Amino acid sequence: MGLWKGKGVAGDPANARARGGVLPCRRLACMSGQSLFARLEPLLPRVRRPVQYVGGEGNSIVKPWDAAAVRWALMYPDAYEVGLPNQGLQILYEILNEQPDVLAERTYSVWPDLEALLREHGLPQFTVDGHRAVGDFDVFGVSFSTELGYTNMLTALDLAGIALHAERRGESDPIVVAGGHAAFNPEPIAAYVDAVVLGDGEQAVLGITDVIRSWKAAGAPGGRTELLARLARRRLVYVPAFYDVTYRSDGRIQAVTANRDDVPARPSKHTLSDLDSWPYPKAPLVPLAETVHERMSVEIFRGCTRGCRFCQAGMITRPVRERNISTIGAMVDAGLRATGFNEVGLLSLSSADHTEIGEIATGLADRYEGEKVSLSLPSTRVDAFNITLANEFSRNGRRSGLTFAPEGGSERLRKVINKMVSAEDLVRTVSTAYAHGWRQVKLYFMCGLPTETDQDVLEIADLAREVIRAGRRASGHRDIRCTVSIGGFVPKPHTPFQWAGQASHEVTDARLKLLRDTVRADREIARAVGFRYHDGRPGIIEGLLARGDRRVGAVIERVWREGGRFDGWNEHFSFERWESACAAELEPLGVSLDWFTTRERDEREVLAWDHLDAGLDRDWLWADWQEALRETELDDCRWTPCYDCGVCPTMGTDTQIGPTGRSLLPVVGVSAGSPVVTAPVEVEVVAGSGAGDVPAAGSRIDPAAVGSGTPA
Repeated sequence: MGLWKGKGVAGDPANARARGGVLPCRRLACMSGQSLFARLEPLLPRVRRPVQYVGGEGNSIVKPWDAAAVRWALMYPDAYEVGLPNQGLQILYEILNEQPDVLAERTYSVWPDLEALLREHGLPQFTVDGHRAVGDFDVFGVSFSTELGYTNMLTALDLAGIALHAERRGESDPIVVAGGHAAFNPEPIAAYVDAVVLGDGEQAVLGITDVIRSWKAAGAPGGRTELLARLARRRLVYVPAFYDVTYRSDGRIQAVTANRDDVPARPSKHTLSDLDSWPYPKAPLVPLAETVHERMSVEIFRGCTRGCRFCQAGMITRPVRERNISTIGAMVDAGLRATGFNEVGLLSLSSADHTEIGEIATGLADRYEGEKVSLSLPSTRVDAFNITLANEFSRNGRRSGLTFAPEGGSERLRKVINKMVSAEDLVRTVSTAYAHGWRQVKLYFMCGLPTETDQDVLEIADLAREVIRAGRRASGHRDIRCTVSIGGFVPKPHTPFQWAGQASHEVTDARLKLLRDTVRADREIARAVGFRYHDGRPGIIEGLLARGDRRVGAVIERVWREGGRFDGWNEHFSFERWESACAAELEPLGVSLDWFTTRERDEREVLAWDHLDAGLDRDWLWADWQEALRETELDDCRWTPCYDCGVCPTMGTDTQIGPTGRSLLPVVGVSAGSPVVTAPVEVEVVAGSGAGDVPAAGSRIDPAAVGSGTPA
């Protein structure tokens, strides 16, 4: 497998040039897996920031090609500066390379300047570790944190000489596997991927590797179709080609049914239990080029049951599974020793909710006192914040600003989204912070939430005014700053809001202008309040891709052929290009961009992702949607009786939280490079880890700002 031959669309020069594809990269005769760096290096002085393509990062791995039985190329479909810090990809990279006969290398999206040179000189998509051709690998795994990366995947496939359409791939092509949070509705890219893994990826990649190893050792019986069938039968992956979709005359889906009797009717996600047994990454990558997050990160727990109705990440990663305090201490110690970083981020969807977060903060602050190692949390829930915790996290480092995410502008709207924070709670919390020396607070909100009115959005200005007043009173200073950051809401699959109509970009933009003008007209706070927002148009396209079905695949391909690249970046995103492609590909089918985005779904409509099991009971999701419309709040099941969302009984899992009674000190080491013991995995599994930073750098469109809210 994996011997690149330039087949399919990419292998037809006339067709490729006419339709905007790539002329085939006619590789020089060489052995499979040979480094392409000698041919790549002369091109690098002609591109911006060439160091991002060089490789050689601290803790990166290059293994001998011929010693590997199974070879993975792992891709984060965005620029190197965004992709390298991604926690999920680093975890899978390390786990795979710990296996003696497995090789894993990384690849990222190349910027248009290098893409043009690769096409001109006949060079394919390459890995940054060994600079090997992606088409030479057995598996090409792509991890999606945002749907706006779909066009970048098509660029990589085309550059690699892998046919865009899965049905056109030959026996020597890699198996293309998608994973990550955005792959929980993979239907828009169903034509372009061979398989999809849903949920936690640690066991998934090992299970997939076992199947491929055995299949290759047996002589590849039945070809790639049989390999995919074996993966599907073991519930490791969802194979779109094994399921047929029929449509009603009104455009809605009639049914999604398996076309084989040996695959699951509903492929399901994999949930990793006992995170303490999987302390990855043990040796995080240390970049040579600048990246959006230059720190060492440790995932302190996975999953969230706060029940924010907009938050896909919180819904699909249930249940909550904490790492214990001893494991966290050991991972921090091992990571700092392996990297030399001087900042540690404690990651999760709501890190201050860890049952031992106070002890963790104090223990780490004590351990690294005097060593100039700073600690950080992602944005903090107002109701989980306390000043003692904040002081511990700033004890050994700089005292930067604090970030809170009320999400909804009014208390009524916060009840709709189940974000149980009152204005009084917020003002009291920030007053305490200002009184203890903080001078800047960032507040994150969303615009376009279900049932939202202009007045709900204007209450953001009222909150900002009260925050500034309270800060000035508490601190005795006028140099108080509050940054208001606002993103457009996008309804996501597997959430109670999956049935909601998305606000049009015109409505979102009008409300944002109204809010901005109101803040600027208020002389009391205008200079003290910063205002950051994105326009509503990228969110509409994200909404199309998030809740689209297989018919949207033709839109993605047309956009890509017409030059669509890096759609998550302002300077590359073109709403007009997407709008035009939707008109050309969807309207002849009786549907449209608005049909997929601003239309509200009814209870019994078959949704494109209904045949994929994230563990959540569909009737419970609908009931919670109705509770939202009634402005009724729902408690966190970590501390209240179970409310039957369905995850624990369906997945055979349970909430795993402390306190454990353990201590962080003394640190018990995590041994870098000790492989996990693999065993046959007879359950569903998937690619992409449950944790990862959500970066927003430069002019990149923040997925959290146009997606389903910030995790906190």
